[in-house]
Formats: sequence, C-alpha cells, structure tokens
Amino acid sequence: MSALEWFAHKPLGGGIFWIQERFYESGNRANIWLVRGSQRDVVIDAGLGLRSLPEYLRDAGLLAPAEGAGPRPLLAVATHVHFDHSGGLQHFEEVAVHSAEAAALLRGDNYEAVTWLSDREVARPPRPGWSAREFRVPPVRPSRLLQEGDVISLGDRQLTVMHMPGHSRGSICLHDKDRKILFSGDVVYDGSMIDWLPYSRISDYVSSCQRLMELVDRGLVEKIYYVLEAAPLGQMKSNTYARPIGQKENVDHPLAIATCGVVSAASVITWVFIFAKYLSRSFFRIH
Repeated sequence: MSALEWFAHKPLGGGIFWIQERFYESGNRANIWLVRGSQRDVVIDAGLGLRSLPEYLRDAGLLAPAEGAGPRPLLAVATHVHFDHSGGLQHFEEVAVHSAEAAALLRGDNYEAVTWLSDREVARPPRPGWSAREFRVPPVRPSRLLQEGDVISLGDRQLTVMHMPGHSRGSICLHDKDRKILFSGDVVYDGSMIDWLPYSRISDYVSSCQRLMELVDRGLVEKIYYVLEAAPLGQMKSNTYARPIGQKENVDHPLAIATCGVVSAASVITWVFIFAKYLSRSFFRIH
C-alpha cells in the first residue's frame, strides 16, 4: 500500500491541514496536523508510521514550494511519545519533543510509548503478511528538545510550547497566540480522561486542565485542534476536528473539553472544579 492510499487529508483554511491514517480504525487514532508557514512547515504528531508521512505530503502536493536551492524545512513535533503520535517520527529528518520524553524516544521505549496495536484495528495491512505483533516504535534521535515557553517559528506564525503534563510526563500543547488557536495533543480529546498510563500523574493533569481553562477565560484561546475518537473509514466530517469556544448555541453539552469527564480520580477532582465554574457562567461550548 502506498502512502497516498494510507493517509487522507482535508484543508481547513489558514494554512492548516487535517490528516488521518485511513485504515487505522481505533479510538487511539490521533489526528495529525500540518501547519504551513512562510518559511517552514510543521507536522504536529506523526501517527503510527506504517507508511511515510513525508512521502504522502510530497506526493499529495501539501508542502509549499521551497524558495531557492534545497528542500523547504519540515519539522515534526510530537505532542508526546505515545505510539499513535510518535511511530511516524522515524520518517522525518527534523524531530522535536519535550525534553521529559526525549530519552524514551531515543531508546525506543515501547513501555513509555504504551504500544498496543491489534490486527483488528488495522482494516487494511500496509503490506502483505504484516502483523500488528511486529509493530514497535523505533528509536529516534530528536533534533530539538522542547521546553515550556519555547517558540517554534514558521516565519509568519509562531507556535509557543506549553508543557501540559498529566496524560504523560512530556505532554505539550502548541499555542498560536496571534490566531488564538491551540493544538492540544492528548491534553484535550473526546472521551474520559486517561490518567492511568505509565508516567501519567493525576495532580499534574488537574493543573493542566486548570491552566487550559485560564487560557480560555482570558480570551487567549478561541479554537482547539484536538484528538478524538476514530470516525468510520474515510469519513472526515468538517465539524469534528476542532472546537470553537464561547459559542452561545448548542448549550445542551456544557463541556467541549472531554478530558474532564467523570471516570478516574483525576476526573472527579477536575469535574468538581469545572462544574462550579460552569454554574457561574458558560464556557467551552460545543460547536
């Protein structure tokens, strides 16, 4: 299977493209974002890596043409090293990850990557005879170690790194301050909070949720590009990739941050905090 078959994409406007692995049918399937700038392009999360994402970007014509000699810079940023986000980093020349998870990526630590992939989750194998049993996240040497407050410059847009641990110890969000956009990785997603994995930490997750709410309260974030549960094969709905914030309609669901559900201990703590805030005034509206 070619990379063009394995991936699919949808342009969202403003230099942002939504990419998915079409034949990975799982609630673990991560959204992949391509963000184009005037001087470099950034891929946020890289999927499983069963097919080359850079090859797809080139063949699908998604990369802006280079100016002058040499290829246009392309940086892959992992919001964290869990397998569904980091498996594809092996195909990129430039890779960035938070320093807290750099060692795990370098040694190919599939315990910290929480690698769990089954044959039933892959609707079409990437090659004849392929089995999920052989899947591992390979070692990758990051070319850039990220810290809180670092800025990734694309030329005409800047992405600021926010360290938001809890789901994993090196989880980050990327904040486009000028456009009030947040790329959240697994800090925000549809479903109950996952705070029971290796190196998850409940107290950190609560703090990250509170920090996220403060961003919204201050008007610094108006839209979140996030990770969600898998849609049916080939189905890429225009209303499922991002959540605008502050909408006054569709108020039957008080929270667009499904991370703050009531399942785990962290969820209960966070829900108490959020529900009290919701009673005082509306925030986080479903689009």
